[in-house]
Amino acid sequence: MKKNLLLSILFSLIIFGCVDNSKKINKLELTEGSALNEGVSQERLLRIDDYLEKSIEDSIIPGAVALVTRNGKIIYHKAFGYENFSEKIPFEKNDIFRIASMTKAITSLAVVMLWEEGKFSLDDPIEKFIPEFKDHQILDKFNKRDSTYTTKKAKSKITIRNLLTHSSGMGYGFIDSNPAMKAIFTKNNKKFMKNGVMCFCDEDVKIQNIIKNVAKYPLHHEPGEKWTYSVGLDVLGYLIELQSGLSLSDFFQTRIFSPLGMGDTQFYIPKNKENRLVSVQTKKQGKWVDFEDERFNVNYPISGSKTTFFGGCGLTSTVEDYAKFMQMILNKGKYNNAQIIGKKTYETLVTGQGYFSSWGGVESSLAFSLSNSRQYFEKGNRGSEGVLDTGGYWNTSCVADPKENLIAILYKQTYDLESDPTTAEFRRLVFQSIVD
Repeated sequence: MKKNLLLSILFSLIIFGCVDNSKKINKLELTEGSALNEGVSQERLLRIDDYLEKSIEDSIIPGAVALVTRNGKIIYHKAFGYENFSEKIPFEKNDIFRIASMTKAITSLAVVMLWEEGKFSLDDPIEKFIPEFKDHQILDKFNKRDSTYTTKKAKSKITIRNLLTHSSGMGYGFIDSNPAMKAIFTKNNKKFMKNGVMCFCDEDVKIQNIIKNVAKYPLHHEPGEKWTYSVGLDVLGYLIELQSGLSLSDFFQTRIFSPLGMGDTQFYIPKNKENRLVSVQTKKQGKWVDFEDERFNVNYPISGSKTTFFGGCGLTSTVEDYAKFMQMILNKGKYNNAQIIGKKTYETLVTGQGYFSSWGGVESSLAFSLSNSRQYFEKGNRGSEGVLDTGGYWNTSCVADPKENLIAILYKQTYDLESDPTTAEFRRLVFQSIVD
């Protein structure tokens, strides 16, 4: 009898233990929530409406989609204005945007996932995996008249960490900050895409050929010397393919997007979603018109070969999908019952690496711009020290504050505007709404 009683007690403990554990499981997913319940003033949050509506009325922007989360709760998600002003097509909350350089943070995550698995060291030289980067050269002298130049051999090797933190010395082609480097790139790229542009590609080109071609270009400076915005994440996109045996698109889909439930994030948009891709708009003679560029096809996500995947830009996504990605970051690697990276890897990912950009004093972590400087915070209402920042060429942006467990995303799709203060003002309005 005692034996039966003991078995009964043991059975009960197992059953109740299992039930109790199930209650403790936290999927850490984004869900709808109340601003007030999350320590945010609804009245103050609604100031965003007034500001964005006034910005559209004043023709500063044609429209936008905004999302704010706190503590894993979506407390603000609205669409404003027109994604195609001339045809009066309104923005929708689930519209798909070209997120350009916001791709970089996802590529960085993929790199540290492979680093976790022991595929390489962050301080391995990239030439170990892509030999074309051996014996790299630094720009020495440049002749403005004919764009000829001389080089000198680099003393240091480009490491994976250098590529993650924009400290490799590489440049950025047609948007390079150095006129000499831009001229060198332009002169050597008669056919724009096939010779090295790292984004917005609608041609059938091989990523390995592009990266090997990029390796021929001179560096701005010694690797590790300072911060220079570069195509380093495109090089790392190719490294991910080499080390995983998957295309970059397949790696993202199987290892990141699917586990996080990011069903609307991809490089090239399938037919059944093409109508959700918004237009790129600019202003001419005071009117909003579709933006066109002779250098590349703005509609690359729905036309062309759809075969080339770049680590530095090119993804398309929604505000809610990117919020899932950022919430996983704030959850220290976990989301939707998936542990994407470990807790200590998260800490490595968001720790400053000592390289400060020339764009407002922010520091590079391995995946984001990291706001730590007085120069950044003296402007006011920029969030907490250590806020994570990322943005894209077509005017999309995201800020995540680990201390406040808050995410603020503002997607627009514009280019070549004389002035657009709405991103900074949106963030100020988000942070002024916190009241707890």
